[in-house]
Amino acid sequence: MDSTRQEKINRLLQKELSEIFRKQTQQMRGVLISVSTVRVTPDLGLAKAYLSIFPSDQGEEILKNIKTNVKQVRFDLGQKVGKQLRIIPELAFYLDDSLDYLENIDKLLNSDNQNKED
Repeated sequence: MDSTRQEKINRLLQKELSEIFRKQTQQMRGVLISVSTVRVTPDLGLAKAYLSIFPSDQGEEILKNIKTNVKQVRFDLGQKVGKQLRIIPELAFYLDDSLDYLENIDKLLNSDNQNKED
């Protein structure tokens, strides 16, 4: 269970990371990166960010690119939240494929309903 402070930091990091990725993807037409959740450890030393990437077929490639540039992303984050946080947490990025999962379930349910009607 996260403390109130952890929850506030989660929201702050999610907002700022979203803004960083929005600015970085402006040059890349047709690519959208959203930060679905951020979980910070109790010692505030590590933040796990879960990213939804559209189009999803480029997700792995974009995530790999983000992971290679994690130091720059952390530096940009430090510029934004340096006044609120004493220590900028290390960043770990993961692909959030929950939307793809929901879409797949929806397709399966729709195909099942069509099979019952036939």
